[in-house]
Amino acid sequence: MMSDAIELTKLRMIEGVWHGAIKHRGRSDWQPNIEVTHLDFAVDGVTIEEDRVEEHWRIAVPIPVNRIADGVQTFVIRDRKEDVVLGSFSIVAGDALAEDIRAELTLLRAELDMLKRHSAATALKWVMAGPDLVSNWRYQSDQAGASPRTPV
Repeated sequence: MMSDAIELTKLRMIEGVWHGAIKHRGRSDWQPNIEVTHLDFAVDGVTIEEDRVEEHWRIAVPIPVNRIADGVQTFVIRDRKEDVVLGSFSIVAGDALAEDIRAELTLLRAELDMLKRHSAATALKWVMAGPDLVSNWRYQSDQAGASPRTPV
C-alpha cells in the first residue's frame, strides 16, 4: 500500500548514495520511521535528518557493494510506523543493461537505414523529374505560400 499523506521525492544519487526528501502533508509533528530493504533484507547505514528550512526530512541510503549485481536491483523504502511503502529505486547493471542498449542501438540503426533509403528515393525522384518539374513545383509552392517539402 502506498501512502497519500507521506511524500517521498528523489533528490539525486551520487557516490553510491541515494538521496531523497520525505514530507508528511498532514502533520508537522510527524517523524519518519524508515526502513529500506533489498530482496526483503534491511539495508544498513540509512540516515534521516530533519531539514527545518525546507520543512522535510532528508534520507540517505548507501548502496552496499555486495547488493550490486547483474540485472535490476530494487530497493524499497517504507515507513514502519505508518506501515506503508513510500517508494523505491532501482539500479540496472551488467548483462541486462548491455542487452537493452544493444537492442536500442539495433533499432536506431534500422531507423537510420530506413531514412537513408527514403532520402535516396526522394533524391532520385528529383533527378528523374528534371528541371521542368522542379521549376513548376517551385512556382506552385510560391503561389500557394507553402514551404516546399517533396515534389509530387
